[in-house]
Formats: sequence, structure tokens, C-alpha cells
Amino acid sequence: MAFDGLLNDPVIQKYLHELVGPKGMPVAAAPAEGEVTDEELAEELGLELNDVRRALFILYENDLASYRRVRDEDSGWLTYLWTFKYDNIPENLAEEMERLMVALDRREAYERENEFYLCEVCSIRFEFGEAMEYSFECPECGSPLEAMENDRLLEAMQERLAELEDELNADVDTVTA
Repeated sequence: MAFDGLLNDPVIQKYLHELVGPKGMPVAAAPAEGEVTDEELAEELGLELNDVRRALFILYENDLASYRRVRDEDSGWLTYLWTFKYDNIPENLAEEMERLMVALDRREAYERENEFYLCEVCSIRFEFGEAMEYSFECPECGSPLEAMENDRLLEAMQERLAELEDELNADVDTVTA
């Protein structure tokens, strides 16, 4: 898929924005075809060189850019020639979704396996053992701790897990097709 097609996808735009932040987004959103220097990007985009370098390094760390170094024979200076590799974005997003799914699955199990109590005044939540230690009174304000139902939270987590699973299966199907 070409850069333009990828960059028109709002999910990919958000992903890049989360990676590089608002200052780096112009760099991520305007990848050059072929090799480009950080200085050329800064001049072309009207950005500070440090902001461009920061964005390029973040893209490099996430395997979305690569570089090669060229040494100037006369001055000895190194020039970095950057290439954008956005073909990796779908794979990176799938990995992020898998990490999210694992974390959400762990959190759902924690919510399901524990009993919670709430101080309605302070909005502090306690596990059963903690509530028992405090004799079911809030240690902050002394109000009684009330049993807390988390059924709606569990339902929302289970729905989101099902959505992520469907999305990951759909992505796997489209990649292998």
C-alpha cells in the first residue's frame, strides 16, 4: 500500500500522532519518497531540526524509518539519509492490539475474581481484604464502605475483548489472503 493510502486512514493517523506527538506529526504525515536528510525535512516543513530528529528517531525505534550514514570525504561530517518504511504499520498496529487485548484480559480477570468496596464520599475503591482491614470504613473520611457492583464494567470489558478479537481475526484474514 502506498504512503498516501496509509496516511488517509484515521486509525493510522492517530497511531502516528500517538508515536511522534503534535510536533512530530508533520514529519510522520509527509514522508518523502526515497532518501531524505533531517535538514531537508526541517527546511521543507518549516520545523525545528531537533523536532524533526526526535520524530525520525521515534519512527526508527518503531521500525517505520531507517537510515544510512554517509561520510563527507572533505569535512568528515556524517550525513544521515532517512527512508520511511510505512509498510510495517499494519503489523505494528496488530501487535499493539494484541498487547491491549492481553492487558484487558488480565484486568477483566482481576475485576471478575475480586470483590470491591467503595467510599462514596471519596470515590476510593478497595478490595475486600483492604476493606476488611479498615473495618469497612474509609481511612480518609471515616464513611462506611459500600459493596460495589462491577457488572457493567465487566460487560464493557468483555464486549471490548470480543471486538478486539474480531478485529485481529479480520486483520489476520486480510493479511493471509
